[in-house]
Amino acid sequence: MWIFSFDFMQRALIAGMITAVLAATLGVFIVLRRLSLVGDSLAHASLAGVAGGMLLGFYPFYGALLAAAGAALIIEFIRRAFPRYAEVALAVVMSGGMALAVIMISLKKVFNADLFSYLFGSLVAVSPRDVAVIAGAGIFILISVTLLHRELFAITFDEEAARLAGIPVTAVSIYFTLLTALTVALAVRVVGTLLVSALMVIPPAVSLQVARSFKETFVIAILAALISVTCGLYASFIFDLAPGGTIVLIAAGLLVAVMVGKGVIKKWM
Repeated sequence: MWIFSFDFMQRALIAGMITAVLAATLGVFIVLRRLSLVGDSLAHASLAGVAGGMLLGFYPFYGALLAAAGAALIIEFIRRAFPRYAEVALAVVMSGGMALAVIMISLKKVFNADLFSYLFGSLVAVSPRDVAVIAGAGIFILISVTLLHRELFAITFDEEAARLAGIPVTAVSIYFTLLTALTVALAVRVVGTLLVSALMVIPPAVSLQVARSFKETFVIAILAALISVTCGLYASFIFDLAPGGTIVLIAAGLLVAVMVGKGVIKKWM
């Protein structure tokens, strides 16, 4: 793949592969907990942070991170207030984040290429600084998930049983949501705020169609995400397409192919 000889493509590939691993890993827990829209909600909130950063003149990633982290805490607070209607929290944060983003963009009175790259992702927008931040934060997230994998496993399948077993369910849930917020903030540079949640949902969905164990679910989800990102970056460069949309479209194609293949196999067995 000669296109990855370019410096900007190498940065995009590194950032994209780290993002793929993080999104797929956290996405498995998110999908199994039936919180697939949490990434979408946090992404909308992070857009408000990006717009705020551009408006006030600081690094937009920091704005995205602060906004996503704040949104994560709000989601957990509302979920506790409405235990039977968890989707209310996601709807409130999603609509509120988008409304705030629109207001800040209107105050800036400009829709520039940099903001467009945060909406849909960009190949040339990934700077060495972005790669360093994504790599450092990615290591932190993976270490956190590794150390908490038993607690996350217990909470994912039965919160009440986990609570009875002495696991601090509320604290672990809040921390996991903050990790998700950090992952969303990292991913917006490559995939874009409007499509980042798809990278957290579709690869795990692919995996759940074929995996036969919990560990295998992670492996297949990560492989699906890596294939989607690598092929998506390649296709977006060759055909001059938005990388975020291309990555998600390939991931969706993988899901359809797996579902069709699974159906065909069942039909002939």
